[in-house]
Amino acid sequence: MAKKRTYFPPTTAQQRRLLFAIWEETGDRAEACRRAHVSQSTFYNWKPRYEADGYAALDEARSHAPHRPHLASPEVGSQVVGIRQAHPDWGKRRIADELAKGNNWVPLASPNTVKRILQDAGLWLQAESEAKKGGQRALSAPPKRQASA
Repeated sequence: MAKKRTYFPPTTAQQRRLLFAIWEETGDRAEACRRAHVSQSTFYNWKPRYEADGYAALDEARSHAPHRPHLASPEVGSQVVGIRQAHPDWGKRRIADELAKGNNWVPLASPNTVKRILQDAGLWLQAESEAKKGGQRALSAPPKRQASA
């Protein structure tokens, strides 16, 4: 049976500073990790940052989240707006398909990206999407009632 590994929660800036202070003082990586309550992989993860920028690099952990979501190019945005203005009754899927068709069927933007571009341009009405989901009904004639006998 394999030995269970010890779980180490995410480190704090104080732990990281302590880790490298002890490491500089003793020169012993294992001792520094033990006293700072961090794993040795954490030591190796932070070591290049510490060597590059010193203690200032230990203050902030880098986020794994993307810093900028994948954005469509401005050319694609202008094409989407142009298509919408020429054909106001087309939805996001149709516009995305038309863009792909003009690009040898290689998609340039997903339907949701088309919707986001149109929302940013003020060309996508919220009621439009709710009407298709059954939230608000599109304006139409009231339903006919059958005459009772």
